[in-house]
Amino acid sequence: MNRFSNFLWGLVLVAIGLILGLNALGITSINLFFRGWWTLFIIVPCFIGLFKPNGKWGCFIGLLIGIFMLLAAQGILSFELIAKLMVPFILVAVGLGMIFNNFLTSSISKKIKSIDKNGLESYAATFAEQKIDKTNEEFKGANLDAVFGSIKLDLQKASINSDQVINSSSIFGGITILVPSNVNVKVKSTPIFGGVENKAGANHAENVPTIYISAFCLFGGVNIK
Repeated sequence: MNRFSNFLWGLVLVAIGLILGLNALGITSINLFFRGWWTLFIIVPCFIGLFKPNGKWGCFIGLLIGIFMLLAAQGILSFELIAKLMVPFILVAVGLGMIFNNFLTSSISKKIKSIDKNGLESYAATFAEQKIDKTNEEFKGANLDAVFGSIKLDLQKASINSDQVINSSSIFGGITILVPSNVNVKVKSTPIFGGVENKAGANHAENVPTIYISAFCLFGGVNIK
């Protein structure tokens, strides 16, 4: 969580504390449990998530859903109408997210396309768990697909001699990628109610290989360490 996200969460907690305190002293009578108050558990986290480096589009979709549900709880919209439009709305939003994500990360996309190649090793975990250890092996890229499952790819002691690509898809699943300290990592992600967390430290040394990670997350996540 970045500093600005911490700042926003701090403001939320301070505001709630002040309201509760003033209500207790009889100075105010603000009702925190208004009709649809529960939608704030969707709206607030999604709004704050917009200020994180990754996963903004999924947070934007969640924010709109939360606002629509609040309007329905207030009687401005009907839940029946929202239910009918929910699936079309999500499909359109996901499609737009994928389209605009390609434009926003065009430089990385071009680099991935230039070095991506057929014949990459492919690993899949469907309702299962798979661990891949590349210790003392030369790594030449991979395709990772986790569907209701998890994949752990350990490259910490692998031999990486040139730029490589990892195409990852996480659908209701999780993917963990452990990278060595002597490489750069660049990520292109399309998160839909999911996200990519890149904890790999930046390597500022010249002439070191770069691992390009193309990640699609649908109710799933990719963790890079």
